[in-house]
Amino acid sequence: PTPHLTEREQQVLKLVAQGATDQEIADELVLSIHTVKTHMRNILAKLQLSHRYDAADYARREGLIDPDPKTPPST
Repeated sequence: PTPHLTEREQQVLKLVAQGATDQEIADELVLSIHTVKTHMRNILAKLQLSHRYDAADYARREGLIDPDPKTPPST
């Protein structure tokens, strides 16, 4: 659904849309916080968005995540 985002960017975006913090994303994907922030900047630039919550809304609209998750993201 989002061919202009890399696979890793899509993974980060899904976690953002699930409400994960940068640290939680870093832990989940075994990345540094700096790398997560870089991916987030790239995602926002590619989607022409300004805020993290806009990216989360985009992910929901595009069907990247369940719009009404049954369980919160694991920590």
